[in-house]
Amino acid sequence: MKLLSVVLAIVFWFLVVMADNPKDSVSFSNIQVNLINTELLEKGNKFYEVLEGSDRIRVTVEAPRNVIQELNASDIVAEADVSRLTEVNTVPISFRILNDEIEILDITGSRDAVRLNVEEKASKWVNVNCDTRGEVAEGYIIGSTKLDQTRLEITGPQSVVESIKYAGIEIDVTGAVTNVSGNADVHFYDTEGALVDDSDIVKNANIMHVEVQVLATKEVPVEVSYSGTAAEGYVATGQVECDPASVMIAGTASALAEINKITIPERELDITEATENVEKVIDIRKYLDNASLADSSFNGRVTVTVHIEPVVERNLVIPQGSISVINLPEGYEWEFAEEQQTYRLRISGLESAVAAVNQSEVRGTIDVGAWMTEEDIQELTSGVHEIQAVFTVPDDVNIRNEISVRLNINKLEEE
Repeated sequence: MKLLSVVLAIVFWFLVVMADNPKDSVSFSNIQVNLINTELLEKGNKFYEVLEGSDRIRVTVEAPRNVIQELNASDIVAEADVSRLTEVNTVPISFRILNDEIEILDITGSRDAVRLNVEEKASKWVNVNCDTRGEVAEGYIIGSTKLDQTRLEITGPQSVVESIKYAGIEIDVTGAVTNVSGNADVHFYDTEGALVDDSDIVKNANIMHVEVQVLATKEVPVEVSYSGTAAEGYVATGQVECDPASVMIAGTASALAEINKITIPERELDITEATENVEKVIDIRKYLDNASLADSSFNGRVTVTVHIEPVVERNLVIPQGSISVINLPEGYEWEFAEEQQTYRLRISGLESAVAAVNQSEVRGTIDVGAWMTEEDIQELTSGVHEIQAVFTVPDDVNIRNEISVRLNINKLEEE
């Protein structure tokens, strides 16, 4: 009976306690799971990342009501020891209450392991490209860009590092008429030019200083000269073509003010002994002083053509009436001393020039005074004299023969 009384007393006491302070539970959301011993992965030259937010969990605690009422999320400790990493890259989670003196009945989580992506760590150097945003002012172009450094070293998960093709920065040049400079964030891109998430990438620079050269532009003609003489029986027409005939150049405003044309020297184009058109491709970049080509897609090569045509001849029939005598000394008179009424004048040149000559408009002149000087004649004697006539033809036509006219010159008798 005494023993039974003791047992009943204990039971009754427990029932009374439970009635006054029953078992209860509480859940805490968004509890951070602390990863410990992660240096083991780093020593193994591995990189890890937590998958799908598996390091954030909900924790449920069972304890007497008076304990539950005092619990806070900060009392919960959730840990995952990386030294216990499994073959499928999961790390078991352990739970405990920060204060060991708090008595709880049970503690559980919404998941029992943190899922990791574990990769080999990789490093490499990538080139840095600079892109501009917006358009410079009309009449200006972007020249060159200058960066603090043209390459960056990156370190991170092997899959991410291998996907990165290049680093890029961007700077706004909208409306610029002078050089633009500033700092820009560094981003990374794959082979398709798509942006790569670099949150897990360690790089030796996060921002970079860039200077963009802004140049004025100007369109100038290309002037061409040539040297040499075409083969016998041929002549340069004087027509020289250049394709393109003008080019757009770029430079500082002060430099462009001094440039009005691009001159290709005659040594570049020799037509010696040519019997047909002479064509040559010439790189004009070497003749640009303090300037450059504005169109980056243009390689600076122009095609120059000197037109060559055969020489043609034509005989003109010049009547005596088209020949006049000038500078006859005073006191003399003249008349033609020959019966022929016409003279044959042979001309040559380009076909178009020769064909354009109207023989009825060709005039000849006999300069008696000039002839006397040339022949050193002090006093003109009466009689028949043979004197060369000079004919006037267009500059692009040559006279191939000489025509001498016999004049009967007599001194007038004094009254």
